[in-house]
Amino acid sequence: MTIRIVTVYPDLLGTYGDSGNGIVLEQRMKRRGLNVEHLRVNSHHSLPKADLYVIGGGEDGPQGLAAERLGNDAFFMEAVRQGAAIFAVCAGFQILTSSFVVTDGSSRPGLGLFDAETIRTDAPRAVGELVVRASAELGIGEVLLSGFENHGSRTTVGAGCATFATVLHGVGNGIGNIEGAIQESRVGTYLHGPALARNPELADRLLVLAGSGTLSALDDERALDLRAERISSTGVAGANGRGGFAR
Repeated sequence: MTIRIVTVYPDLLGTYGDSGNGIVLEQRMKRRGLNVEHLRVNSHHSLPKADLYVIGGGEDGPQGLAAERLGNDAFFMEAVRQGAAIFAVCAGFQILTSSFVVTDGSSRPGLGLFDAETIRTDAPRAVGELVVRASAELGIGEVLLSGFENHGSRTTVGAGCATFATVLHGVGNGIGNIEGAIQESRVGTYLHGPALARNPELADRLLVLAGSGTLSALDDERALDLRAERISSTGVAGANGRGGFAR
């Protein structure tokens, strides 16, 4: 069995290094000797059917163009209807909600793949390190996840979504202390980084959602050391820096 991963529109949604998430997923499969195909598909091409779509962040103009092209891509929408997994970050997450805000401050329809809405408020732009505690619904335990955020909008989550995580440092969705959303096999978050380079547990969870089956353990010392350093820099109380709290 081969898992196909598609990095969606890196020419439009690759501003913050999020295209690296697809590379991390590909390498974690290869390190285990498992079959994987990783395609990077720019916005002037139709998306092929995939087991996991990885969508990154970008500026307002490219975000609007990406939303238009994704919404008109019948192959992508059919793959989602058939249960393909999605990992969407920041602008990628926003365009999969019911609506999002564009450059002139107006709202435009999203793809509605999350029961959530992205709005603009008077709150300051969220910029900096983001530390969150994974929700039970994510299925990786109450591990601490780390990344950075850079967004002006805020996202409200409806009853059709589960919470991705609880914010310990930073802003996240900006509504309460909620970060991201989970709906079926779709995961949305404001964690940049690329997030999967810091958070191997999350990377493996996405591979399982994509149909990889049970995964063997890998040596993730370097990734965990990186996360420990970044969590330590925020001063999150009680964190041991390795994905949990000191006991």
